[in-house]
Amino acid sequence: MPVSESSSSSRAPTARELLAMNIVRLRKERGWSQEDLALESGLHRTFVAHVERQVRNISIDNIERLANALQIDIHVLLLP
Repeated sequence: MPVSESSSSSRAPTARELLAMNIVRLRKERGWSQEDLALESGLHRTFVAHVERQVRNISIDNIERLANALQIDIHVLLLP
């Protein structure tokens, strides 16, 4: 479910929402497209797009691949 449909000021964001928001923010800070992030992480571009749109569940292994590609610690992807 996209962030705009599921977020509310009355509750904290879910882990899925935080992950998606942080991936998008960090990717854009680097000037990367979804395809760039996919290539760097060894994942498929459509998978990265689905994770960013929160329509796909992601394994801890793939979270680690994204964190490594972004050169950050894994926990940063789940920080508010």
